[in-house]
Amino acid sequence: MGGILAVADWLARTNKANGKLSPTIKDVLEAMIKAHEIQGGLALENSFNRVGLDHIVLVKVATTAVVSKLLGLTREQTVDAVSQAWVDGQSLRTYRHAPNTMSRKSWAAGDACSRAVNLALIVKNGGVQGIPSVLTTKIWGFYDVLFNGNEFKFQRPYGSYVMENVLFKISFPAEFHSQTACEAAMTLHSVLKKIGKTSDDIASIRIRTQEAAIRIIDKKGPLNNYADRDHCIQYMVAVPLIFGRLTATDYNDLVAADPRIDALREKMTCVEDKTYSLMYHDPEKRSIGNAIQITLNDGTVMDEVAVEYPVGHKFRREEGIPLLIEKFKRHLTGRLGEERMAKIYAASENLEKLQKLTVDEYVDLYVTES
Repeated sequence: MGGILAVADWLARTNKANGKLSPTIKDVLEAMIKAHEIQGGLALENSFNRVGLDHIVLVKVATTAVVSKLLGLTREQTVDAVSQAWVDGQSLRTYRHAPNTMSRKSWAAGDACSRAVNLALIVKNGGVQGIPSVLTTKIWGFYDVLFNGNEFKFQRPYGSYVMENVLFKISFPAEFHSQTACEAAMTLHSVLKKIGKTSDDIASIRIRTQEAAIRIIDKKGPLNNYADRDHCIQYMVAVPLIFGRLTATDYNDLVAADPRIDALREKMTCVEDKTYSLMYHDPEKRSIGNAIQITLNDGTVMDEVAVEYPVGHKFRREEGIPLLIEKFKRHLTGRLGEERMAKIYAASENLEKLQKLTVDEYVDLYVTES
């Protein structure tokens, strides 16, 4: 989105100044569908984190392809630009994992979008050539150097599958593999409260989860910063069990200093549920299941709470969309005020009208005076 909206807005303003047609929000939405399809299509059957690469490479590749189209590159030039995206030195995933977890994971996508636009422009304006066998060249190609010699696999032809199945982050500011665990922890907080117990009465906690969650967010030991904490399933379960909430501020040093959090983390065990792992990869389900069972100090084993799909999942759209709209309004109001929020929402809620707006007209609704 960073590359698509920026390029489309620049094109709209440049074209208007020169008496040409400007791209509309419909063009942006179509570009978003294409970018999601390219990135998601690559991600569905190919695990980049298993070889230590950050998935941000896919943001760069997809953005390069789509902004090349917006900028008017030919098919041949677009292929050249995408090949340049693949040959770039790719981001290592280490900044998302202990002991190096840090804030880069918050700006990595913006960096990738910037690089993508730059690559498209140097091919268009600088005549830079492509690298035809950037993936397949023996020894020096992407597959051999960075992907253990494996070629990419694809689950389905390009369409709109990824956008139709997109996961909205609605309920919690938490890494996606933990969303359902956070929801289960909130439920268990209420149950504990009803029976007159608190997190201090917990002896042990078992988290049944998917293999991906264990690989990515199952963390032991010290958590050094915000970025470390929002990628630790134990932390993201402990906070709602203790406080009955999980907000962005709960990752700061002040909250993290509460000794109850690390004490509760030490009582947690994550185990893979093979069914959850299978359902996670099932293209018709794409679940992200978690289940939590608590044993109390007096030996009582509480009923397990299992949640298979987060609120932002396709299967919970009826429940999720109103919450998503409320989140949209809340964040706009916090940044721009009630009046501006109302104008933006009025312009956004009717798809037919929204699609007809030129990109600069819509972006101007968000612009603040310096």
